[in-house]
Amino acid sequence: MEKPTLKLTRKVQLLVDLPTQEERKEALDKLYQWQNRCFRAANLIVSHLYVQEMIKEFFYLSEGIKYKLADEKKDEHGILQRSRINTTYRVVSNRFKGEIPTNILSSLNNTLITSFKKNSPEYWKGERSLKNFRRDMAFPFGLEGISGLSYNDEKRAFCFRLFQIPFKTYLGKDYTDKRILLERVIKGETRLCTSHIKLKDGKIFWLPIFEIEKEKQSLRPEVIAEASLSIEYPIVVKTVNARLTIGTREEFLHRRLAIQAALKRAQVGATYSKSGKGVKRKLKAVNKLSKVENNYVSHRIHVYSRRLIDFCIKHQAGTLILLNQEDKIGIAKEEAFVLRNWGYYELMTKIKYKAEKAGIEIIID
Repeated sequence: MEKPTLKLTRKVQLLVDLPTQEERKEALDKLYQWQNRCFRAANLIVSHLYVQEMIKEFFYLSEGIKYKLADEKKDEHGILQRSRINTTYRVVSNRFKGEIPTNILSSLNNTLITSFKKNSPEYWKGERSLKNFRRDMAFPFGLEGISGLSYNDEKRAFCFRLFQIPFKTYLGKDYTDKRILLERVIKGETRLCTSHIKLKDGKIFWLPIFEIEKEKQSLRPEVIAEASLSIEYPIVVKTVNARLTIGTREEFLHRRLAIQAALKRAQVGATYSKSGKGVKRKLKAVNKLSKVENNYVSHRIHVYSRRLIDFCIKHQAGTLILLNQEDKIGIAKEEAFVLRNWGYYELMTKIKYKAEKAGIEIIID
């Protein structure tokens, strides 16, 4: 039986809650050190996992060799000195002992082993390459690393300690459900799972994962909604008694092309911009417009997918069929203009996420 829960990831900015600049800088440097060790450990873990799986290929000069990737004390054919999960953990633990909390290494090890097992069939077929991690990767940590999560009325922020480093949240003008989710965690109504810390441009972002119950809607599985995604009309959805067109080509594409044109003008004009502070000043307009395009597309697609799910809930449609999607994927790949300007894959992702949250079954035709 499927569990009636759903995992949500949110992005929350954190501030180091220490009185002096020197203390805050020291804490930030420590976080960057953990990020670096985590990056190196991740590449080591994946490399060792791959070699372990490929041991059979390394025995191609001999016959009749029997082996198992298991502890030699528990299996007569075992070739490992400890359990398989513990082998990779010991490798990185011994390498980076005292430089990073073991909780981070343990969480990283478990996450990568799960991901490796999931993708291993594609590795053996040659359809996927091993993951290669970037230096700015987000590093995971378990619940044991967080202590004292509570809301501080004086600071008007949620405060907690991460491995003894005090933090407070900065939500700004939060129009999402971050505050509500954190309040539910404090009350014990929502469970907090393994989360991540992301460092970018000197800022600290917390990526908490919340496990919540799926929304209980009065849906009927026998009521079917059929939706079609295209560049002419982002979404056209219909049931037996109703039909809705969500968005238009002019609304979405015209605005995006206008932003791209402005971006191109800014790129040309950057050559003649004042360079008082080097490249950063010259490319200020270019970087700003790049973010404008990304934010615009993300917001429009969020609105489209939200309206689609609201339509299904209104008409009690428990099943949503996305029609002729395979053909449209092929067209998008062949036409560079469509692939570049139509956020098809992001729209599909948001529809699946919102449908799962509402308890609507998705069928891709």
